[in-house]
Amino acid sequence: MDVTLDPDRPVTEAELVAVARDGAPVDLAPAGLDRLAAARAHVDALAASDVPVYGVSTGFGALATRHISHASRTELQRSLVRSHAASSGDEVEPEVVRGMMLLRLRTLVSGFTGVRPATAQAYAALLNAGITPVVREFGSLGCSGDLAPLAHAALALTGEGEVRVAGSLRAASDALAAAHITPVVLAEKEGLALINGTDGMLAMLMLACADLDRLLRVADVAAAMSVEALLGTDRVLAADLMALRPHPGQAAAAASMRRVLEGSEIVASHRGPEDPRVQDAYSLRCAPQVAGAARDTLAHARLVAGREAASTVDNPVLLPDGRLESNGNFHGAPVAHVLDFLAIPVADVASISERRTDRMLDVHRSHGLPPFLADDPGLDSGLMIAQYTQAGLVSELKRLAVPASVDSIPSSAMQEDHVSMGWGAARKLRRAVDGLARVLAIEVLTAARALDLRAPLRPAAGTAAAVAAVREHVAGPGPDRYLSPEIEAVVALVRGGELLTAVEAVTGPLE
Repeated sequence: MDVTLDPDRPVTEAELVAVARDGAPVDLAPAGLDRLAAARAHVDALAASDVPVYGVSTGFGALATRHISHASRTELQRSLVRSHAASSGDEVEPEVVRGMMLLRLRTLVSGFTGVRPATAQAYAALLNAGITPVVREFGSLGCSGDLAPLAHAALALTGEGEVRVAGSLRAASDALAAAHITPVVLAEKEGLALINGTDGMLAMLMLACADLDRLLRVADVAAAMSVEALLGTDRVLAADLMALRPHPGQAAAAASMRRVLEGSEIVASHRGPEDPRVQDAYSLRCAPQVAGAARDTLAHARLVAGREAASTVDNPVLLPDGRLESNGNFHGAPVAHVLDFLAIPVADVASISERRTDRMLDVHRSHGLPPFLADDPGLDSGLMIAQYTQAGLVSELKRLAVPASVDSIPSSAMQEDHVSMGWGAARKLRRAVDGLARVLAIEVLTAARALDLRAPLRPAAGTAAAVAAVREHVAGPGPDRYLSPEIEAVVALVRGGELLTAVEAVTGPLE
C-alpha cells in the first residue's frame, strides 16, 4: 500500500506496519504541504522579531533564557540535533526507527510545528529511499518525548551520523548522496520540531498491538489444541455461559476456541456420563477468561494509540493564529501507561500456556499420554526440557511486567523534573511480545505431538490444520532428536502468521 500523510487524518496501525516492516512508500498530501507553507510564514515572522521566542531564538531546556542572535540560529539548530543524538547501546530495530519517522513526519505535516515544506519532503525521501538512521537503545526518558532517538533521525537528515541501507552500515552523507537527497540545513524551530515527540514509544506500541492481535488468536488455537490433547471438555466455552459475564474479549476468545474445536472426535470420545471428571483444571477451563482479558486490554491500548496518532506533539507548538505556545503535550505518560499495562496480560497469557504444557508432559495429569511425550521414557526425555525453556521465558515475562512508568529521574538541571520512561516501557514490551510468541510456540509444538499420540482418534479440522502446519517443518513423535531447531521453526510459524493462516483457512477468521 502507498501511505499518504494527510494533516487531518492520523496514521493507522496498518499504515504504520506497512511502512515500518514492508517498506511501503510515503507521500505528502497537497493539503499538508499548503499547511506547512502557511505555518512557516508565521515562524519566519517570529524569527524576524527582536522578542525572544523559545525554540526560535533562545536556547533549550534549562538554557532557555539565553537569547540567540540571527547569525547563530542555524548553528543553534544544528547544535541541538548533534548534542541530543546521544543514545548508546545496541541498535534499535529498523522497523521501530521507520515507524518513529513516519509518525514524526505526520506531525510535521499537521502544520503545527512550523517546519518548511522542503524539510518534510526530505524526511519523506529518507523513508522512501530505505535510509534508516542508526538509533541506539538507551537515551530516551520519555520526557520531552523521545528526544535522543528522534535526534538521530534528524541528524541523518542533515547528512551526519550513521545509517543503514539494505542492512549495510553507511555514513549518512554517502547514503544521501547516493539517493540524490540534499542534506537539510535546519532553519529556526526545525531542529526542535524534528525531535520533540512521543513517536518512538508510539511506534513500538502500535507494532506491539499488531503483533498481539495475532498472538492472542494463536493463544486460542494453542489452548484448543491443549484442551483436546488433555481430553478436556468444550462445554465451558458455550456462548450462554460466556454471556453471563459479558466481557467482549472473553466472548471472542471462547468463540474462537469453539470454532477451532468444532467436530473433534477426541472431544466427542469422552463426552458423556462415563467420564468421571467433573471439571477441568483452570488452565483449560479459564483459557478464554485470561486471553479475553488480554484482548480487552489490547482494545484499550489501541484506543490510546489511536488518540496519540491523531495528536500533534511538539513544544512549543504553532497555533493557527500564529501564536507559538509552550505546553506539556510531549509527556509520554498516556503511552507509557498502556505500554506497561500490556506487559501484564502478555505475562499472564504466557503463564497459563506454560501450565497447559506442563500438564501434557506429566503422566499423572495427562490422561494416558506417555511421560514427557517421550518415545521410550527413561531412555528418551521427550519434551521435558522444552517446558524448562517455557518456564524460563515466563519468569522473564513476569519481570518485564514490572512497570517502567512509575519511575522518574529528573533531568536538564531539574527543568524536566518528572519523566515518563515510556521508551523503556516500550523496549521491555517488545521483549515481552517476543517471549510470548516463544511460549505459545512451545505449547503448540507439545500439543501437536500429544494430538498425534491420541491416534486413531482424529482431532478437529482446526487443530488438525495447526498440526499439519507444524509437521511441514517438524517431524512427529519419535526418539529424541536435536530439539532447539524444532522450537525455532515453530516460533517462526507463530511469529510470521503462517500457523494462524493455516488454521483460519479451515475455520474462517477467528475473533
